[in-house]
Amino acid sequence: MAEIEADNTLRAICYNRGSLKLLDQRKLPLETGYLEIKNTSDGWSAIREMVVRGAPAIAVAGALSLAVEVFNLDGFSGTSDDAASYLFKKLDYLVSSRPTAVNLADAAVKLKEVISKAAATASDSKSIFEAYIEAAEIMLEDDVASNKAIGSHGASFIQNRLENPKKLSILTHCNTGSLATAGYGTALGVIRALHSEGVLERAYCTETRPFNQGSRLTAFELVHEKIPATLIADSAAAALMKDDRVSAVIVGADRVASNGDTANKIGTYSLALCAMHHNIPFYVAAPLTSIDLSLSSGKQIIIEERSPKELLNTRGGLGEQVAASGISVWNPAFDVTPAKLISGIITEKGVITKIDSNEFDIKSFVKATA
Repeated sequence: MAEIEADNTLRAICYNRGSLKLLDQRKLPLETGYLEIKNTSDGWSAIREMVVRGAPAIAVAGALSLAVEVFNLDGFSGTSDDAASYLFKKLDYLVSSRPTAVNLADAAVKLKEVISKAAATASDSKSIFEAYIEAAEIMLEDDVASNKAIGSHGASFIQNRLENPKKLSILTHCNTGSLATAGYGTALGVIRALHSEGVLERAYCTETRPFNQGSRLTAFELVHEKIPATLIADSAAAALMKDDRVSAVIVGADRVASNGDTANKIGTYSLALCAMHHNIPFYVAAPLTSIDLSLSSGKQIIIEERSPKELLNTRGGLGEQVAASGISVWNPAFDVTPAKLISGIITEKGVITKIDSNEFDIKSFVKATA
């Protein structure tokens, strides 16, 4: 199987109607291989085990796993209502795979609306399934367009705000590129846009312990895209900032509360504190689907805890044990960065800025851009 699509862009998700293959990101960068996803059980496991990761990619992969299942479903004899109930249950099952990222839950809500509307007029189950498949495919297309818009808005905004927009060095954390989305990327999409405009001097990526998404995935993408880049240890970020080598920090998001508090990969909060201390702007880049207006603050965000093996063993838990036997482990996958540490939230509709020194009015922004 080809490692890269014909347009030379890395793809985490390879989809044709009735067929879905996901790049197994656990094996990158040493091995490139795709897993065939035949149904929602395969999709749930791929999301849970981090074959596919990144909030936007999780949502699209989950939706498409169900699209493939129903496309290849033989002998469904139920009514249109039965088909709708079947899809509802499968979507609820997929949402349970990883609780912190809101994009999958948001996708499920929107897809359920499509299913309900189709069920109100359809006379058979085939029509319901067809409506679902088309909606899931549109999500795939929309994610790529959304990411490119994030990149464009972010690049323009940052250049207008920084003193020397011709020589920018951007620090990022975790992986937010083509491998974390349907294509192009969010935070890494902004970096890609800055590079294409000739103003990026260097991108810095953290290793992102313990699963090493930065050293395995982000570094892999940056090298592939021929973007000048340097890998650093997570613990080196403060020293890098102190040496005046960082123009801005740009990270992604798995969930943004209505006040701007943001859940992202563990270690993001530390970077935000360091950035504030060194007077460096700290930006979050994420689609509007990552915003959860039902949450008033980050205190309500559920933080997923991962297997102790990710800390105890090499290669994010896949290799041999290197830690002392008997040691206890606390391994949260995410932390929450308070809104007061965030300079702006870059979305596909523009950049959300603060109404005063500490608060965002995200609800008004979402309403105005709907």
